[in-house]
Amino acid sequence: MWMRVLGSAAGGGFPQWNCSCPTCRAVRSGERPGQARTQSSIAVSADYRRWFLFNASPDIRAQIESFPALHPRDDRATPLEAVLLTDAELDHTLGLLLLREGRGLRLHTTGSAHQTLCEGSALLPTLERYCPVEWQEVVPGADVPLGAGLSYRAFDVPTKKRARFGHGSRQGRVVGYRLTDERSGRALVYLPGVQQLTAEVRAQMDDCACLLIDGTCWRDDEMVRLGLASKTARDMGHLPIDGPGGSLELVSPLPIERKIYIHINNTNPILLDDAPERRIVEERGMEVAMDGLEVEV
Repeated sequence: MWMRVLGSAAGGGFPQWNCSCPTCRAVRSGERPGQARTQSSIAVSADYRRWFLFNASPDIRAQIESFPALHPRDDRATPLEAVLLTDAELDHTLGLLLLREGRGLRLHTTGSAHQTLCEGSALLPTLERYCPVEWQEVVPGADVPLGAGLSYRAFDVPTKKRARFGHGSRQGRVVGYRLTDERSGRALVYLPGVQQLTAEVRAQMDDCACLLIDGTCWRDDEMVRLGLASKTARDMGHLPIDGPGGSLELVSPLPIERKIYIHINNTNPILLDDAPERRIVEERGMEVAMDGLEVEV
């Protein structure tokens, strides 16, 4: 299977339009090496012809245009088969509205996320005014054939993050995906948002060949130190990279071929190519995703 990183940054992208934190300033001025990034999303295919989109960011149009494999082949037929959501956050769902010109949309979400999109943000009722939406409920723990030689198993990712639109205590509010190539048996795990690596979440990583994992913040108190927020990374639903119990300590020893940080906040110093934090990550066998990264799993 092939995986293409369409966007590697957290909500707001990098640099973020209203932020002048050290990393945003550095990349804008060219003072230090680093690349701009769009908001988090990946595309996956078993045959490089039919593609499945995981999360639909507000940057989806530019992301599709940057990847010829997603361009329409004739008339308005596209290789995009379906969209699968990890949650109902705006930075993962606003792009659905930009897909309204399509002939129809196949959408995989949990019941919790679907309820939020219908009754909370009202995004789906708006989208359905423009195009038909075929909804398939994502049930954590169930193995589901996607077609084109792929299957997935969603798994619940517990979070205590405050729900903006209600339904915050329901199972399936945030999920990860384990994707399997049915021919080779090789698996990829997509986990852009995780607050705690529980035993159940860790079990989904077993024997996977590629892991894309939440890299939102370097420190737990990163946003607090910069005076940009009063909440820690964990308060916002994200496990920090550094520190005791951080993802670097827990994930770097795992025997996974490719371990890649994605969903990286604009404040995170690993976005700068020459940052000491980037060097630490790479010395521990981890990678930092960038837009356009392509992996054959």
